[in-house]
Amino acid sequence: MHIHPRGGAVTNLLRHRRTAFAGGLSLIVLLLLLLPGCRLLDDRASPLPEGAPSSSPVGTEAPIASPSGSPAASPTPSPSPSDAARKVTLAAVGDVLIHSSIYKDAQVAGGGYEFTPMFEPIRRYIESADLAMVNQESVIGGEALGLSDYPRFNSPYEVGDTLKAVGFDIVNLANNHTLDRGEEAITNEIHYLNGLGLVYTGAYLSEDDRQRIRVVEKNGLTFAFLSYTYGTNGIPVPKGKPYLVNLIDNDRAAADIAAARKLADVVIVSAHFGVEYMDEPSEAQEQFARAAAEAGADIVIGHHPHVLQPMEWIETASGRRTFVAYSLGNFIAAQDGARTQTGGILQLDIEKRGGTVTVSNPRFLPTWIHMTNWRQFRIVPLRDAGTDQLPNAAAFGKQVAALVGSRMPELTIVGD
Repeated sequence: MHIHPRGGAVTNLLRHRRTAFAGGLSLIVLLLLLLPGCRLLDDRASPLPEGAPSSSPVGTEAPIASPSGSPAASPTPSPSPSDAARKVTLAAVGDVLIHSSIYKDAQVAGGGYEFTPMFEPIRRYIESADLAMVNQESVIGGEALGLSDYPRFNSPYEVGDTLKAVGFDIVNLANNHTLDRGEEAITNEIHYLNGLGLVYTGAYLSEDDRQRIRVVEKNGLTFAFLSYTYGTNGIPVPKGKPYLVNLIDNDRAAADIAAARKLADVVIVSAHFGVEYMDEPSEAQEQFARAAAEAGADIVIGHHPHVLQPMEWIETASGRRTFVAYSLGNFIAAQDGARTQTGGILQLDIEKRGGTVTVSNPRFLPTWIHMTNWRQFRIVPLRDAGTDQLPNAAAFGKQVAALVGSRMPELTIVGD
């Protein structure tokens, strides 16, 4: 992974551990004090099966022609390195919000916490992707600060261990709970994630840290990751320390995306926005997604509503298409109710051939947060929820498929 200073040279090099995943922005930011809540998948096949090809060109360079060979000596010339297709599978999930019932369920006799079994049923889907990203909703400040639940969360370090163990690479930290336990918790979290080798975005140790755009290289493709949140539940950002959380700001986001566009093949924006428990995106969400697309973002991944919302392509004025998932719902949390116990794993194929990059084959595996009496938490495929958990599972699954695919008919729903 290369971390680039805005417009500068490489300042830090980390090795990625896996081989297989403006204009000004005109945004109406909807500031709400919201009730948080946030809850996990298993299957027989490893990668999510690819759907019908639906490609979106995101690169702006002209394709590079391959050298022509002699027909007699080489009827089918081998592609040059510049023409060889380079492909990455990206996986993304929604909110990981560790309520007290979850960390109590994960408590180990003799001390410590073990969250990995809760994620085990969906582990293969994360590991099968070349890159995987997650929204860590509750700050991982560590047990020494005192674990806590709503309204101000703090989670044990072992949550980070699990994110690493099951295959996540990029962790978004910009959300309405980032400042729940103050600067110390943020600092603890970042140092711990650094120790694990996980890439974090959206909350930073310093202004210099915030200025370094996260650029990850995988399979010959480079990805820039940016993150923003609509607010922090009314908790003021400490004076002189705006780097502690990346708030949505029109000019700042435009500059960030423009800078990232110069450094990477693909720009991915995480956006913590919208209205909780609404199935459709708000006007503010749609405005931000379009503005980000026009500024140069190729993929926008949304979270915060705690329920699923549609996905769509946004056509830009320049003829590009940007993929948007407005909300991926809850991945693991302790909220009761079918809609808030449903999330999913999104996978996209991103390919570069010559100078052209395309995003294609969007597919989505709906997931269910299994729990019994606020214990025995597991993330399973929605179709495997069981009648004891979801009596009308088949009908509900069809509703989920119709919702997320309502603006994108070519979206492949896995397991419907």
